[in-house]
Amino acid sequence: MAEHLIESYGSLFDESGRLREPGYALRPPFAYDRHEVAAPAVRIKEWDYYLVNDDEHAVALTVSDLGYIGLISASVMDFATSTFRTESELVMMPMGRMGLPAASDSGDVVWVGKRTKAVFAHTPAGRRLSFEMEGFGGEELEVEVLLDEEPRDSMVIVTPWAEDEQAFYYNRKIVGMRARGGFRRGAYVHEFDPSDSLGILDWGRGVWTYDNTWYWAVAQGRQDGRLIGLNLGYGFGDTSAASENMLFVDGICHKLGRCDFGIPRHFDGSYRYMEAWHMSEEDGRLELTFSPEIDRVDDINVLGIVQSNQHQVFGKLDGFVVLDDGTRLEIKGLRGSAEHIHNRY
Repeated sequence: MAEHLIESYGSLFDESGRLREPGYALRPPFAYDRHEVAAPAVRIKEWDYYLVNDDEHAVALTVSDLGYIGLISASVMDFATSTFRTESELVMMPMGRMGLPAASDSGDVVWVGKRTKAVFAHTPAGRRLSFEMEGFGGEELEVEVLLDEEPRDSMVIVTPWAEDEQAFYYNRKIVGMRARGGFRRGAYVHEFDPSDSLGILDWGRGVWTYDNTWYWAVAQGRQDGRLIGLNLGYGFGDTSAASENMLFVDGICHKLGRCDFGIPRHFDGSYRYMEAWHMSEEDGRLELTFSPEIDRVDDINVLGIVQSNQHQVFGKLDGFVVLDDGTRLEIKGLRGSAEHIHNRY
């Protein structure tokens, strides 16, 4: 299916408050301003999510304003023991007061809560992530990471909802930034060496319908001297103009078509997350086996109104992807995550 590449610039919305141009881009084409959003502030959803990993650990940090609830979250994954820990602090009825920036290339996230402090700052050296959380499994968590060498291309998608003209999703994912720094959890300290540590940004702004399910996979690593990144996703919104599926080789995008994650199921239809997934692309340009190691499960329920059932599975990918010029790229043990999330908020 042909996908629409956005090549114009300007405001995200037209004069009627609707999305100006659904499609995909490699850099942010439109300016986002929450004051131009046609929906009430309680429906606006904004978040900055960063993940940093090497072959031993991954750390995920989130600051999100979901309208009637905010979430400051941290997860630490240990690949050697196949274990994880996730802790979150909730903020009631933020509706914009968390001050998340209007752009993914400028503006800082600064939030101080009862047990958390998060600063995601743009500096001349790169993106600086500073995060502190008390009571992280009975310990204190501190994260200090610098992300630099941002790749030339990134994944940007502008998605409407057919059933709700106020709903939209403006999303950017940067895959394969170099990471240096580390984290401390209690007395345990781990350093991220820039020779084998990478970072991801998932930056999202939008208004959604209440009940949504999505599938997202992202992977990054160096193989045979080349930096490989992968972003795959589907599940919600009207994606007839474009999908978010992309392969990055040394920071250069190769656009992929529709994908399916091939998650195995039980007889009752429920997923068997910890068995091998078989990912494929509609034109045969991608065939991957995803071998799970950790299922980071999180089940949030606030008064039965805000619900989020999350399975973010970490593991490795093996198989092949075909580049735009027809070259077949072998994928061997590429570390990443693949998730299935159902939200009601």
